[in-house]
Amino acid sequence: MSIFPTSTKELAATGWDCADVILFTGDAYVDHPSFGAAVIGRVLEAEGYRVAIVPQPNWRDDLRDFTKLGAPRLFFGVTSGSMDSMVNHYTANKRLRHNDAYTPEGRAGFRPDYAATVYSRLLKQLFPAVPVVLGGIEASLRRLTHYDYWSDALKPSILAESGADLLVYGMGERPIREIARRLADGGGASLHDVPQTARLTPRNARPDDGVVLHSFEECLRSTRMFAENFAVIEREANKQTGVRRLVEGVGKAAVVVNPPYPPMTEAEIDAVYDLPYTRTPHPRYEGKRIPAYEMIRHSITIHRGCFGGCSFCTIAAHQGRFIASRSERSVLNEVEAIARMPDFKGYLSDVGGPSANMYGMHGRDERACRRCRRNACLSPAVCRNLDTGHGRLLRLYRLVEQHPAVKKAFVGSGVRYDLLLSEDGFVDADARAYFEQLLRRHVSGRLKVAPEHTEPHVLQVMRKPSFALFEKLKALFDAQNRRESLQLQLVPYFISSHPGCTESDMQQLARKLRRLRLHPDQVQDFTPTPMTHASAIFYTGVDPETLQEVYVARAKEEKLRQKTYFFRQTD
Repeated sequence: MSIFPTSTKELAATGWDCADVILFTGDAYVDHPSFGAAVIGRVLEAEGYRVAIVPQPNWRDDLRDFTKLGAPRLFFGVTSGSMDSMVNHYTANKRLRHNDAYTPEGRAGFRPDYAATVYSRLLKQLFPAVPVVLGGIEASLRRLTHYDYWSDALKPSILAESGADLLVYGMGERPIREIARRLADGGGASLHDVPQTARLTPRNARPDDGVVLHSFEECLRSTRMFAENFAVIEREANKQTGVRRLVEGVGKAAVVVNPPYPPMTEAEIDAVYDLPYTRTPHPRYEGKRIPAYEMIRHSITIHRGCFGGCSFCTIAAHQGRFIASRSERSVLNEVEAIARMPDFKGYLSDVGGPSANMYGMHGRDERACRRCRRNACLSPAVCRNLDTGHGRLLRLYRLVEQHPAVKKAFVGSGVRYDLLLSEDGFVDADARAYFEQLLRRHVSGRLKVAPEHTEPHVLQVMRKPSFALFEKLKALFDAQNRRESLQLQLVPYFISSHPGCTESDMQQLARKLRRLRLHPDQVQDFTPTPMTHASAIFYTGVDPETLQEVYVARAKEEKLRQKTYFFRQTD
């Protein structure tokens, strides 16, 4: 296995005259399937393309990092990294963070604000004739008009601000292969109809089909128009089939968003994870610690996507609402690869995904899923067509544990307890078996769950289940803990100042947590992030689905007061 070149010296050592594709990323270069640039690089390499990566380029100096590898034969790929750069840089209170988990030694300041835009502008300035393709979560969730919390303003599509030629949204393996193939074919091959991409086109040349949204300028004048736009965007994003092209005016141009590829098949997602990753940081970081890598170096992602539909979460907006699960063979191959790592001591830190226990889940009647127009499979109640069986996941855990090098396979991802419990108890025997095995063998000490709040009307806005269901979970957790002397800790996550939440609601939350003897340490103040339902409410003051008013705590002082209730011992 070889690494991708990152410097002039490394490029020369390959014997190439130039790279076909050069990827710029705001993260350190870690050749691991949890890092997007590495995945895209390996996918392109598997198609026969020569790939180079420029990690965390210096945008402040003479720009030598942007020119040192010259121009690629096909295109530049640009991503801000595994996080939106503004979420990476600032707290919910808009204070500058002093660390960056995706940088050596966790040091801050190695990527700019709005990194994807900054990198793209510089590349277009230096190499105006070379196509620039944006990807990653920052580009994906800023592909259309969006509310930007850090400037407290609506921003147009990132395409309009960055000067990039094309944008890939969602998980990019399939569109990036098609883009590379068309550009390699030469002859000015058109990219206008590549699925799961967005582009700018003159307004008078916009396509006739699809849904025409309110323009950026109209959204600036009317929060209602922005809310109406968001409702359409979310509705189309949550379809499995029949997704329509979206067209949104901005200035003299229009952003055209093509429908996505269908959800990945098992064979397709296996192919991505079976690629020859070294699973290590680039040698340039020898002797340096990259915190994000330390967290995931011995972990395994078993599926992508999330059908939970939480209104504040970006996972479904980026990865999709439909679950793409890996085969047992692919997962076990990765277990074997980790077992061969010199520093592996027998402990897998996580066998999970965006939600730990959605592996293998899908609709019982797939035809009904193709017709479905719900925004979430779990809200306002668990869909009756959803197969929530945990049998396949239990079998996978057993197979992983049987590997001779594995002492413990922990589940570090959050668990959706509404897939296990109803008001009457466990939904079936497999759910009970999963919960009991999870506590007995797969929790390293702390089980993460996310009730997020206690008050019914706030949970409704969040698209989360009732707090009574969490109380049932806690009772079952405590009972098994006592029965088997497990000494485990239940770690619930909560959010303050979410749309719909008042100071009085936080007071009630604090009382209920005291009654349950819970002292939450996993808490956060709500941060509006681009293209989430809750962020649209935060900006407009209305629910985009119903256009009904929703209370929003916007003032910095109120947001801080709400958060203090997590730590109050008395009212």
